[in-house]
Amino acid sequence: MRQLVLSLTLLSAMSVNAQSKPAFTGKYPATKTIDQKDDFFGTTVADPYRWLENDTADDTREWVVKENEVTQAYLQQIPFRDAIRKRLTVLWNYEKYSAPFKEGGYTYFYKNDGLQNQSVLYRQKGNEQPEVFLDPNKFAADGTTSLSGLEFTKDGSLAAYTISEGGADWNKLIVINAATKEVMDDTLEVKFSGVAWKGNEGFYYSRYDKPKEGSQLSGMTDKHQLFYHRLGTKQTEDVLVFGGVQTPRRYIGGYVTEDQHYLVISAANATYGNELYLQDLTKPNAPIVPVVTGFETEQYVAYSNNGKLYISTNKNAPNTKLVVTDAATPTPENWKDLIPETKFPLSVSTCGGKLFAHYIKDAVSQVIQYDLAGKKEKEITLPGLGSAGGFSGKKEEKELYYSFTSYVYPPTIFRYDIATGKSSVYKKANVQFDAGAYESTQMFYTSKDGTKIPMIITHKKGIELNGKNPTMLYGYGGFSVSLTPAFSISNLVFMENGGVYAVPNLRGGGEYGDEWHNAGTKMQKQNVFDDFIAAAEFLIKQNYTSSEYLAISGGSNGGLLVGACMTQRPELYRVCFPAVGVMDMLRYHKFTAGAGWAYDYGTADDNKEMFNYLYKYSPVHNVKKGTCYPATMVTTADHDDRVVPAHSFKFAAQLQNAQTCENPVLIRIESKAGHGAGKPTSKIIEEQADKWSFMLWNIGVDYK
Repeated sequence: MRQLVLSLTLLSAMSVNAQSKPAFTGKYPATKTIDQKDDFFGTTVADPYRWLENDTADDTREWVVKENEVTQAYLQQIPFRDAIRKRLTVLWNYEKYSAPFKEGGYTYFYKNDGLQNQSVLYRQKGNEQPEVFLDPNKFAADGTTSLSGLEFTKDGSLAAYTISEGGADWNKLIVINAATKEVMDDTLEVKFSGVAWKGNEGFYYSRYDKPKEGSQLSGMTDKHQLFYHRLGTKQTEDVLVFGGVQTPRRYIGGYVTEDQHYLVISAANATYGNELYLQDLTKPNAPIVPVVTGFETEQYVAYSNNGKLYISTNKNAPNTKLVVTDAATPTPENWKDLIPETKFPLSVSTCGGKLFAHYIKDAVSQVIQYDLAGKKEKEITLPGLGSAGGFSGKKEEKELYYSFTSYVYPPTIFRYDIATGKSSVYKKANVQFDAGAYESTQMFYTSKDGTKIPMIITHKKGIELNGKNPTMLYGYGGFSVSLTPAFSISNLVFMENGGVYAVPNLRGGGEYGDEWHNAGTKMQKQNVFDDFIAAAEFLIKQNYTSSEYLAISGGSNGGLLVGACMTQRPELYRVCFPAVGVMDMLRYHKFTAGAGWAYDYGTADDNKEMFNYLYKYSPVHNVKKGTCYPATMVTTADHDDRVVPAHSFKFAAQLQNAQTCENPVLIRIESKAGHGAGKPTSKIIEEQADKWSFMLWNIGVDYK
């Protein structure tokens, strides 16, 4: 689904005044322990909070209620919490638009009036008044059901959309007649799935076998499967295309080329590296042909034209290149380089019969337009150093839309004329922000092993480097994810009053291609933590901040990052926010989604060496009794079926049991929410208000 690029988080102005840091005077819930021990290659490991893994059990639910009561009681004492929430609500209330896209004679776009929980999908024919096509706010009264995916047939007459209830990864797939907006009888259950239409008669989709109700552990050996669904039939009658017993894979996706000539199948056993298969849809009962087998490289078909395939690949090109080959002979020995590899990571999209090469150049965007022969035509002039997205559309389009943002540039949608190469503003965010008052600077600091790490530091111009600036250090460092500049008004709660927002591009990410990613995986994962710790030390050494004013934050794999760094160097930070983190590194692969993360992490079952490495940094297993940990608010959600809440439950329980000083250790457990995607506006505002209240209160900053 097209992303809503003008969705922003906004917080109000504040004044920074020193205040005494509050002590935690509450009482944590009594968390029972059990005599659970496991043997790993001769090492006995206790797991006293194993019972919290059953998040549907009565005793776990009771524990969740009590923990939330303690957390809310603490937050309610913060005198400016309500003021932050109210100001956030006021400033959030402005119209937000997505880039438009064309389907079947209509122009579609997403719009949020301001405080709607979910953005509404509109459509417009010519200059007629826009009409509502899908309103996700009507899916559920409390806004917790979101529109998670949408795909039209080539002629735009039919659409299939997916909805997520409570943020779950299991989605419902619903088919709608686009002309009449009538929902058809075809409703399916899918997980980690796109929709690939084959003409108007049916589509391809992916799913697992559904686990037993309430079970987070079941499904760990289930394999993803690609099915074909013919309209008007039951899901139980769908035809298995790939996967299952014959070709078991952890992740399988299928997509049909724009010309409708080929089904492309991508299959993987981990989150990195995929096989590629091809089926000619123009020939009845054509076989599925392997293009690339094995999981050592990543590739996808970017375009199909006149019997030629344009394939993006990092095979013999760690930073990725684009090759071309005849569809009749698609295997690597027949590939010809079209856009060669450079020293910067490449991704390719298409529109109007042109190729758009998007490079990440020192963590910022560079976009170059090529023709189908690989000839460079022009470089797109971007507003500055930041992140550009989009540059895709149908073959017949003459223009496209793209977004641009940076830490000091609110998200803006541009219309781009493909023939002339000229960009013009289409929609800009109407936010209260004076970009001229702020600055972003990219610096390179040295990590523990001598590696140079880039970091972008953003703050108000003219701040005094006195070591007392409130600072948020945010990181991720995994799964080849690149942290490129993005605008967020929520961070202005710091910057408006001398605060500093810093984002390092840690190893494990994709900012410098495969080598950078691999340098932060498996038995090199400690590099990621060392990079983050070195970033904190750099900010302190340069007098941006000090440990008393420093907060760290990260979610998912970034939650692991925060958990590992706060257990390794608890004295270095004042406040920590590990969000929906992977905290139990010895058992993560035994949960529903976790088995696919082994490429980055390895598993404790691999061998003794891998077990010892994971055991050494696993946050749950490295909380030490008698330690003073920073003020911490762990966050998770009861419907998170990706990083299941048991990780956060066990980590919070360990921290509360070990904490020896008066810094609070709390856990905030959101209800009817998942890993983060599709969260309604109302829940986001409440969560942000709680987060910033907790941080400001614990670093001694007043909000007025």
